[in-house]
Amino acid sequence: MVEIVGAGLAGCEAAWALGSRGAEVCLIDMKPQKRSPAHHSDLFSELVCSNSLKSDDIWGNACGLLKEEMRLLGSITMRAADCCKVPAGGALAVDRERFSAYVTEQIKCCPNIRIVCREADRLPEAGIVATGPLTSEPLAEDIRRRFGGALHFYDASAPIVSAESIDMTKVFTADRYGKGEGDYLNCPMIREEYEGFVEALLSAERADPHPFEKGEIFEGCMPLEVMAGRGKDTLRFGTFKPVGLRDSRGERPYAVLQLRRENRAGTSYGLVGCQTNLRFGEQRRVFSMIPALKHAEFERYGVMHRNTFLQSPQILNADFSVKDNPELRFAGQITGVEGYVESAMSGLLCGLHVWNRLNGKEAIVPEDTCVSGALSRYIARENKDFQPMNANYGILGAGFGEIRDKKERKRRLGERAIAEILRFRANIAEGK
Repeated sequence: MVEIVGAGLAGCEAAWALGSRGAEVCLIDMKPQKRSPAHHSDLFSELVCSNSLKSDDIWGNACGLLKEEMRLLGSITMRAADCCKVPAGGALAVDRERFSAYVTEQIKCCPNIRIVCREADRLPEAGIVATGPLTSEPLAEDIRRRFGGALHFYDASAPIVSAESIDMTKVFTADRYGKGEGDYLNCPMIREEYEGFVEALLSAERADPHPFEKGEIFEGCMPLEVMAGRGKDTLRFGTFKPVGLRDSRGERPYAVLQLRRENRAGTSYGLVGCQTNLRFGEQRRVFSMIPALKHAEFERYGVMHRNTFLQSPQILNADFSVKDNPELRFAGQITGVEGYVESAMSGLLCGLHVWNRLNGKEAIVPEDTCVSGALSRYIARENKDFQPMNANYGILGAGFGEIRDKKERKRRLGERAIAEILRFRANIAEGK
């Protein structure tokens, strides 16, 4: 029986990759007895920071390509996402509650997966550890003892407001550059409103840091107030950029906050890119300065939490096995892949590697010509300045020489990646 610790995205992917093929799995998770500081639900595969899985463009975006690679490998995350998606222009966003419920039901209904509710306090001798960036302290301490310490940075999530509390007379529906079918609610601001908002954001009181929150902030999930501190126009060139958006009069606003559906019914909207560590009362005060949110009712406030990851180049091989113990593997964001999709990918590959090992087949890591393989190899490559990595074209293997047309180059990279994933898939042992 394969022991898997953690029922987040990576743990569920690994459990499904094994259990659905006939392997006996014991999936251990501390829910519902205990939750991490950032979790709100007792369901598996909970999406904490956002309901977006980023771009769904297979031929023009590295994360979109990664999702297609995972679909070809039978990913439970991608099946759930495709079943529970909500309108989000060119992005793949999901009804997060339906998404987690879907994965939870599939895992619980699989006859080969036994679920054990308990908090793991030590590393197993064999199996998969997929406890994620919010690994509970007893296990985190055992990991530190075993591997000489783990690193961490800090992550933040964005607030969610009720749809009925949004002033619809002060929004316009549109997707950037006309992509999609007007899936986002756009909250425009004139210059005075924007500058007043930034001033209030910078002077607002931040939440007291928890004892464990003394480290780096990940650039890919920077709190809004930290970004604003880099210059008054920083948000206008980032989270609040008006580029590619036109209001009902055909004019481009000075600044725009976008709202994205949180569920299929459209009763809740998330503030896109507004991760924050402000006190709850300050979040209500500051975000209510945006005209469309003047009377907004907050269903969930933004929070900051710790993300822990290993110094993987010193510890892991590219098949996610521990260098001095091939029977023990890690999966998910704890390995240094950053993002929902990337985390799920590592669990999926980890499960497939274990499956092949159970069936006497050598673990073959996909080449770096696909995103899955490139990320797998990134976390194992010698790197004294190792930091978490998202899916991106920069980590893929050599390109095709001088192809000036960016679209053509990305299309060629995508075709090559799909070919490599199909080659890798052909090496997976047959299910029972």
